[in-house]
Amino acid sequence: MKPRHFISLLDLTGDEFRGLINRAAALKNHRDPHYQPLKGQVLAMIFEKSSTRTRISFEAGMSHFGGSALFLSPRDTQLGRGEPLQDSAKVISSMVDCIMLRTNKHETVTTFAEHSRVPVINGLTDQQHPCQLLADMQTYFEFRGDIQGKTVTWIGDGNNMCHSYIHAAMVLDFNLNIACPAGYLPEQAIVDAAGDRVKFFDTTLAAAENADLVVTDVWASMGQEEEQNLREIAFADYQVNAAVMKAAKSDALFMHCLPAHRGEEVTAEVIDGPQSVIFPEAENRLHAQKALLEFLICGK
Repeated sequence: MKPRHFISLLDLTGDEFRGLINRAAALKNHRDPHYQPLKGQVLAMIFEKSSTRTRISFEAGMSHFGGSALFLSPRDTQLGRGEPLQDSAKVISSMVDCIMLRTNKHETVTTFAEHSRVPVINGLTDQQHPCQLLADMQTYFEFRGDIQGKTVTWIGDGNNMCHSYIHAAMVLDFNLNIACPAGYLPEQAIVDAAGDRVKFFDTTLAAAENADLVVTDVWASMGQEEEQNLREIAFADYQVNAAVMKAAKSDALFMHCLPAHRGEEVTAEVIDGPQSVIFPEAENRLHAQKALLEFLICGK
């Protein structure tokens, strides 16, 4: 029997996504230290990119559930010395119970999943960041209830986070307004698959009008530092500020996956203001990932 993988939000049905959100909320609100469904289980965590929230949340989550986590970097394994991904996947999956990868190329994760005998989790790739969306949606449900039929505004780079927001709109049935500068739009194939759930706007104010949630990300992600100056020019009109939040609904929330650069993609007034839920959002990485691990490894 093939294992259940989590490579994309499209691997979930709407009911499964909502089930994970509800389970994450229950785990957050009623932690039982005696509940250890993953006792004796091992999660291999493969990191090509550095991490704060992803590493801590998965490692702490495994510990809470009685299991353990192994941190693996290319510097410390044969992955960094050219061992074929297929071989690595077969060997690593023969020794552990689940594998999480935070990598550059999306194909790295899909190749691992193809050759792994245990569940594989996409902890981030250049194309998608589905684990972050589990936490973001848990946070929205926590503060405002179900997101179905609501309007979310994405402002900034059409990056992996933007792609996963498009997928979330498809699975949870909400509307996504996107404002991106020319040359930084999300992948057309991902947009096309979402149909009329996704709309593009020329200005941030138009995109944010009557939005229930406003989201952004850094202008230059890891690996794009050499593009910083160019991107600062391209994204100058794509900052989330007080005017943008005023265009949204009065009770709209603001989210950011962090780390953030105050004064660039978002003003301090917004990210540190009353509509911002960035710290509950960050904490919920732990609870959402615990629900995901339980779902994949235990089949619950």
